[in-house]
Amino acid sequence: MRLVTFTDARGVQRAGALINQDTEVVDLQDAFLSVASEPSPLLASVQAMAEGGQAALALARSVLKRAPASAIQPRSGVTLLAPIQPPPQMRDCSCFELHLKQSFAAARKTRAAREPDPEAALAAMNTRADDRVIATFQRQPIYYKCNRFAVIGADQQVEWPSFTKALDFELEFGVYIGKKIKDATREQAREAIFGYTIYNDFSARDMQSVEMGGMLGPAKSKDFDTANVMGPCLVTADEIDDPYNLTMIARVNGEEWGRGNSSAMRWQFEDLIVHISRSETLYPGEFLGSGTVGNGCGLEQMRYLKPGDVVELEVEQLGILRTSVVKPQ
Repeated sequence: MRLVTFTDARGVQRAGALINQDTEVVDLQDAFLSVASEPSPLLASVQAMAEGGQAALALARSVLKRAPASAIQPRSGVTLLAPIQPPPQMRDCSCFELHLKQSFAAARKTRAAREPDPEAALAAMNTRADDRVIATFQRQPIYYKCNRFAVIGADQQVEWPSFTKALDFELEFGVYIGKKIKDATREQAREAIFGYTIYNDFSARDMQSVEMGGMLGPAKSKDFDTANVMGPCLVTADEIDDPYNLTMIARVNGEEWGRGNSSAMRWQFEDLIVHISRSETLYPGEFLGSGTVGNGCGLEQMRYLKPGDVVELEVEQLGILRTSVVKPQ
């Protein structure tokens, strides 16, 4: 199933599912009420479905099979939020080594370009800090906790933050947890994956270059309203045969800026769940991002966005997440 959270005409959040090549949306609760006298708590929201596990998914599948026309509306007639908005917790991990290496190299070139002799400055630049990050990445999964309240969906706009002149997108996808889990084995971790979605982790690169010297990870560079875009839907785990062989493409205003494949992940989602759940409980609805695929952001090409740009992130089998960037008046 391709689960969504959307708002109805009153602005109330509803749980739905995309059908007919994502051109229509089924209101799951309305479809259920066509044969029941009372609403089901399992269909109250996508978060409730994550908490309800297999029972909720089975109910939703049965509802979809018999959904009446009255419970179906055009995709263009609703506003899609993030599949779970906000998620109860979210972490963004780093799974693609090529992205790290290329980003570090681009950042060094940017710094060197400010010097009188850029080539000499680049050659003399110390890479020890970058090398330590790569060494840590190769040894274990690394991640940071994100601002879950900055999550928006496919039909909402990103507002350009006032403090940056170098706004960037990041081509990622991620998983939602579907059961309470702690000290997971790899097999248990696989069973705990509820579904997948596309994730665009917008970043203020000029702010990031300043604050990373504090050695506490990214903060304000990724903490601003509307920074975390997810969607267009949550594709349940049973729909994806192999999440580690998906083509990933980024476009800006229709021009391809980069592409990669999830097969390049150094750490798979099962590895992340095993690592993060050590002596720590993960709960249904929590989100783990993959980090940016190699070639999946503007920084790697030393190119940045401008107000009015439209960013499209496409991940095979998951769909296209299209986002407009606007500058507040």
